[in-house]
Amino acid sequence: MWIMVFFDLPVGTKPQRRAATRFRNYLLKDGYIMLQFSVYGRICNGQERVDKHLKRLQTVLPSNGNIRALQVTDQQYGRMKILLGERDENEEKDTKNNGGQLLLL
Repeated sequence: MWIMVFFDLPVGTKPQRRAATRFRNYLLKDGYIMLQFSVYGRICNGQERVDKHLKRLQTVLPSNGNIRALQVTDQQYGRMKILLGERDENEEKDTKNNGGQLLLL
């Protein structure tokens, strides 16, 4: 199972930026990976772990902003398509070294 966390947090003031940074740092420390700006994902072994991490997210939510969590199976996550415009330098190096397989860093 995967938990996908999408968020839109205000960053207009210094306290808001601090709260947004704290939230992102929490996600990274809790094992989430950044898939895109404001989109993070974490793999969990079973529904109990998903529920545990959703409860943990509840305890660290910033007071302002919009946060959504989506639960998907590993199979659904594996069917995700990555649609790219122009590839950047890191993606070019990666596809050459991995036989065409795209690796996100």
